[in-house]
Formats: sequence, C-alpha cells, structure tokens
Amino acid sequence: MRREGPAGTVAGAGTAPGTVTGVREPLRTEFEFELPRGFVDESGTVHRNGAMRLATARDELVPLRDVRVRENPAYLSVVLLGRVITRLGTLGSVHDGTVENMFASDLAFLQDFYRQINAEGHTRAAVACPHCSESFEVELAGSRLGES
Repeated sequence: MRREGPAGTVAGAGTAPGTVTGVREPLRTEFEFELPRGFVDESGTVHRNGAMRLATARDELVPLRDVRVRENPAYLSVVLLGRVITRLGTLGSVHDGTVENMFASDLAFLQDFYRQINAEGHTRAAVACPHCSESFEVELAGSRLGES
C-alpha cells in the first residue's frame, strides 16, 4: 500500500519502514521534439523544433467523427497529430493542414513519437553504477524518443 509522507514523498510496500523513496515529480504533459527533415512553410522557412502534449480521450475520439477519417482511416493520424502538436518552430498554430503537408519521414517520426509518449509512457529508468555508485538514467526502449 502506498502512502504519502512529508513533502510529497512516498513510502510503500517493499520499502523499509521509515524509508523515503523520493520526491514525486510533477506529471510531464508536454514533450519536445526535432523533426528529421522539417516542415517547410509557404515562405520557404524550415521548422524543425516543436512540442507535443499528451493526448486526451477526447483527442482520440473527436477525429473519428471527421468525414475525412471516415472516408480514409489512414487520415486519423493526421487529424490526431494536428490536435496534439502544440508548437512547431515559429508557426502561429499547428493544425491537420500543417501535418498533411509534412514530409512522410517527419509524419512517421511524429506517429512514433506520439505512440511512445502516450501508449508506452515513460521509458527511462534511474540506475546506479555497481562499481562507483554514480547515478544516471538509461533508455529502456532501446532508442531515443521518436526513432523507429
């Protein structure tokens, strides 16, 4: 059984009585990315850096009512990504039309990135070197976020 201790610390089953396992980190809801090629806008500016937020149930349900998705289920990811990408370079807004005009390699990258942050969740673990006791993080998924 988990119970909260002072200052947001958590103690629970599997820990010695009185042992504090750490301070709770706030929920991370937005994740930075860099597109492999970049989105080219009407003026020729390339936008590569952006952010994507975690999807809500509504984000996944609303596109199912979209006529374009009903006619072509492959369009689902375009509409969905248009809802969850919060920033891309210096663009004022990102929407499904933006995603629709991305290079296929960038679309594949964003689809994978979406899956990793929403379905698989956190893929890093804190570990310590058995020889020197230095603490560091390792990637459990075997690749960086967004890479296939």
